[in-house]
Amino acid sequence: MSEWIGLLGAVGLLLVGIVVYYPGRVSRGAQAGFARGVLSKVPEVTVYFWIIKVLCTTVGETFADFLNVDLGLGLTVTTYVMGAALAVALVAQFRLDRYVPGVYWLAVVLISIVGTLITDNLTDNFGVPLWISTIVFGAALAITFSAWYTSEGTLSIHTIFTRKREAFYWLAILFTFALGTAAGDLVSEGYGLGYWRSGILFALVIGAVALAYFYGKANAVLAFWIAYIMTRPLGASLGDLVSQRHAAGGLGLGTVWTSALFLITILALVVFLSLTRTDRIASTENA
Repeated sequence: MSEWIGLLGAVGLLLVGIVVYYPGRVSRGAQAGFARGVLSKVPEVTVYFWIIKVLCTTVGETFADFLNVDLGLGLTVTTYVMGAALAVALVAQFRLDRYVPGVYWLAVVLISIVGTLITDNLTDNFGVPLWISTIVFGAALAITFSAWYTSEGTLSIHTIFTRKREAFYWLAILFTFALGTAAGDLVSEGYGLGYWRSGILFALVIGAVALAYFYGKANAVLAFWIAYIMTRPLGASLGDLVSQRHAAGGLGLGTVWTSALFLITILALVVFLSLTRTDRIASTENA
């Protein structure tokens, strides 16, 4: 347990170190100059964003199972390998001064896998019940959001023009994946809803959030983060549905083919976005 916590701590320290080292607030003149350089380090929230996000969450579920079960690496070794890969990807992401689709979405894919592994380690290796993991990660995410808002006065992804805000952003994303994994497994397995019904349930929640945003004038930042959290269990349910055996309620495609199919789709979309530049943030006014 101490080794696994040490690896998780190393990734966390990378983010926390950036939060501590880089100033969160800058003067108006410096803010404007710095924003021009690094404001676009995250993508605009378009339909492509949500499609790739769901695909990434699916890969996080299936690829973690592939490494852990199919290749026989086990949870501990898989966690070390994916944790190290995530640390490298985050270093590359933080060193950039603009949004690069390939680097950004690679980090999202890896952080989705690591988020899945965090919950799987707690459940399978240490016997932590899913309902406890859900509460713990929910609290961790709430604390992250609280610290982020207290420090920066906003949770909008359109205002990430300092390294400190970017660190808060990635830390929040890590917890959303861990929380989504725990909550998704709790609903589909713990409560026995299965993959189909769980997927429909989470899709309905996301649909309700979208309706509240587009027609009910719900807060854009709140709607974004609720939808972001809910896409994790939606993607996990989709991954399990496609990859798991028929006897377990799945379509039986297997983790290898499911991971390959979704990774190829992600790659094709990332190449498309790199060429068309349709997901570059053009304004900081909206959440």
